[in-house]
Amino acid sequence: MTPRRARGHAARERSYPIWALSDVAIAAIVLMVPLSTALAQLPGTDPAPAPRGLPSLGDAGAMTALEERKLGDAIIRELYRDPDYIDDPIVGEYVDVIWRRLLAGARARGELPAELDERYAWQVLLGRDRTINAFALPGGYFGLHLGLVGAVATRDELASVLAHEMSHITQRHIPRLLGQQSRQAPWMIAAMVLGAIAASKNPQAGAALAVGGQAAVIQQQLNFSRDMEREADRIGYGIMTQAGYAPQGFVGMFEKLQAASRINDNGDWPYLRSHPLTTQRIADMQQRQQGLVRPDAPAAPHAPAASAPTPGASPELPETVVRASRPAPAPDLEALLIAARARVLGRPGVDVLRAWAGEPAQPGFAAQPLPRRAAALYAAALAEAQLRDLPKAEALAAQLATLVAGDAPAAQQARLLQAELALQAGQPARALQLLPAAPRPSAADARGQAGRAVLLLRAQAQTQSGQAAQAAGALQTWVSDHPADAGAWQALATAHAAQGQTLRALRAEGEVPMAHMDYAGAVDRWRAAQDFSRQSPGSAADQIEANIVDTRLRAAQEALRQQRLEEAKRR
Repeated sequence: MTPRRARGHAARERSYPIWALSDVAIAAIVLMVPLSTALAQLPGTDPAPAPRGLPSLGDAGAMTALEERKLGDAIIRELYRDPDYIDDPIVGEYVDVIWRRLLAGARARGELPAELDERYAWQVLLGRDRTINAFALPGGYFGLHLGLVGAVATRDELASVLAHEMSHITQRHIPRLLGQQSRQAPWMIAAMVLGAIAASKNPQAGAALAVGGQAAVIQQQLNFSRDMEREADRIGYGIMTQAGYAPQGFVGMFEKLQAASRINDNGDWPYLRSHPLTTQRIADMQQRQQGLVRPDAPAAPHAPAASAPTPGASPELPETVVRASRPAPAPDLEALLIAARARVLGRPGVDVLRAWAGEPAQPGFAAQPLPRRAAALYAAALAEAQLRDLPKAEALAAQLATLVAGDAPAAQQARLLQAELALQAGQPARALQLLPAAPRPSAADARGQAGRAVLLLRAQAQTQSGQAAQAAGALQTWVSDHPADAGAWQALATAHAAQGQTLRALRAEGEVPMAHMDYAGAVDRWRAAQDFSRQSPGSAADQIEANIVDTRLRAAQEALRQQRLEEAKRR
């Protein structure tokens, strides 16, 4: 995939186009395709039952939950292959903890029907795009730009974005908008989505789409999309407060979006602005906050802050404290450190990295507030590592660890950064000293990523220090609960290879593309495993592993066959 030239302000410059999807991404892309009236209509089916929460704008049309999930799977395969996709365990775990609490809040409010809860993926993917954006995809997939993670100052602000995007899916906005369009066949829609993503590399192609007399139709559809945005704000507001996050996060996030819009908006495509004006959304959220404040509500001075959930609390039983009666929580250190990491990982360029790396040496740095210094030190340390100056990076990370020693979550992030730098410097023993034991996730978090960053860093350190067997044991336990964790499977393959267990390493390597729905890649790896097993018959344990490979190969071949049939239908 080739880079595309940026349009407008330099801050909008990006390397790869596939993540350049707006909120309610499929809706926006389908609106840009002028062939909708020529597409076949789905046969009618009963609409999906409406959620039990606040009333929605209508039913989901003819697309069933299973069809929507298949559509999402077809699209997400392409996102996995794009170089902009990033699997960063530290940022990913931080986002996932917030995400799981929001899912619990949606269940508690009755906004998540059982059919959607069971059939949909409910997975957030990170992209290196530096723009402040997030988007929903069919079937419970979500995209989150590192630019947005790097712009927030609290968990509450990030929770507001994720709750908004979750509401697009729970309210089934994508199939409803497609139903308004002309009820296109799902696989035709998938083909249009992927085609629009490819066309986004060429700005002239986008201009051509807008010139064919489609402006009036687009505007009509965008009016419907604005109503969806308002509904997603309303439902998302209830979900995030139910999950225990401060409602002020919505207002704070909208203010950041408004500022970013003023900076980045170059005036192009005014009829493609599918969101309500941010000032209107800010006013609506402020009114909702005022409505939540009850004169008889207890102040709850000893209750934990919304942005710092009680350690050990079950995510399925969020607090019911009326949080609107409290002042807005101050930016927490852990959120600022994660934001600094996201900004550096967003590939800002060598000049920007050098500026961030040199910030702690600037006059007056020591006089800045502690949160500002902590974020700057984290960014400087990671920037120095990107610039290949590991001694400076480790020195800055040590300063950070001393500075945030009194804040447990921030101190944990500082230690993870130090361990990461130690591994890059070839010091696995020091990395193990810095890392705690990887905890086994509770039953309530069996699908979440809590503890994943420590697990993967420890596995890498153990493998490098001759303790590959211990790494393999912990990773095997993890993948049994998280069979679609490609990063963990790759770490397990490395651990097996370090022990000379080639067949097991090949089996684990096959699970990596399988987790990303690259069935052809999985077939290739497992055929190689079969060939190795035939040429090098081993112990009874190896025979068991060979049987597993045979079973997984058949599953991958069947999935590949189904995928090719679906692709043939789209042609």
